[in-house]
Amino acid sequence: MEHHWIFLYACTFFVSFLLTLCAIPLCKRIAGKTGYMDVPKSEGHKLHRKATPLLGGAAMCLGWCITVAAGFTAAKIWNPELIRPYAEGLSRTAPDLLVMALGACGSVILGLIDDKHALKAWQKFLGQLVIATAVVVFGGIRISLFLNSTVLSCAVTVFWFLFMFNAMNFFDNMDGLAVGTSAIAFLFFMAASIVNGQYFVANLCACSAAAACAFWIFNSSPASIFMGDAGSHFLAFLLAVISAKVTYYNPDAAATRFAILIPLFVLAVPIFDTFAVVAIRLRNHKPVYIGDHNHISHRFCRMGMPPRRAVQLVHLLVLIGALGMLPLLWGDPRTCFILLIQGLAILLLLSVMQYTGIHTAEDRQAEGVEKK
Repeated sequence: MEHHWIFLYACTFFVSFLLTLCAIPLCKRIAGKTGYMDVPKSEGHKLHRKATPLLGGAAMCLGWCITVAAGFTAAKIWNPELIRPYAEGLSRTAPDLLVMALGACGSVILGLIDDKHALKAWQKFLGQLVIATAVVVFGGIRISLFLNSTVLSCAVTVFWFLFMFNAMNFFDNMDGLAVGTSAIAFLFFMAASIVNGQYFVANLCACSAAAACAFWIFNSSPASIFMGDAGSHFLAFLLAVISAKVTYYNPDAAATRFAILIPLFVLAVPIFDTFAVVAIRLRNHKPVYIGDHNHISHRFCRMGMPPRRAVQLVHLLVLIGALGMLPLLWGDPRTCFILLIQGLAILLLLSVMQYTGIHTAEDRQAEGVEKK
């Protein structure tokens, strides 16, 4: 990779980071004037002590969209020598980039409506389905590896979007948890795209990671602003898009077919946590869309960790899983198999911690099985 690309990634990261950083105080003021505030104890599973602005997702989206628009415009007008060989491809992908930006904005709008009016589960799901279907049909974003059927490819991709929307919504249960996990994932997807020569996808990852990192500063415990459903939808949308856009397996390169599992392992912790809490809620005959304290971060807290340390431990697990999977891009099959076993062992460890833990009365009450 030429050093010019590194400079371009650094510029993109800096601009997106700075714009998001500037947008957050603005969104805080707007939240106070428009009533986009998360009131303490407004829902049973929420534990914050004072009303907190909810427009963090809008701030990230604003910084991200301006950076993408400015970068594309600069590339077309300035047309530097670095970009010139890719000018035709850049023009060809312009409509897809527009659909992606509209999808990101649509995801934020859906989340803002839910933050303000508390949509019913089916209403929110319908909105997610419309956004996912529109992006897949009109934006050319498909998970197509080893799927010969266009219909099947579209269906799998729409399902992936729907799953990510709800997984990140569930995972946003502690200060800094979801945004930190997203930032780590974006950086690893960036590394994977660079290895495979997808420089523009890598630039998109840099833009997304920067927006997440800027918000992370304000969202770390104790958070001065929340992302709300708008933020979880925005991050989920970008994670779904980018994980689908990155090419993990290239028959002409050194990577093995195991490389297609990279996004599952990079996002293994939120994926696992989603399945775990849904299983617990179903077992206890509770609606899956009602929040509780059964997430792995809450389990760590009940083991004696303060919330900040619990979040840091989850981020460390995400980092370990992502680092372990990167060699899949160039490793031989035997190495890849060992790495997959290592990843499964980590998931098994999480399962033990999630389903056994210390089982105090507080644990049982959180699961809804404490006898009255």
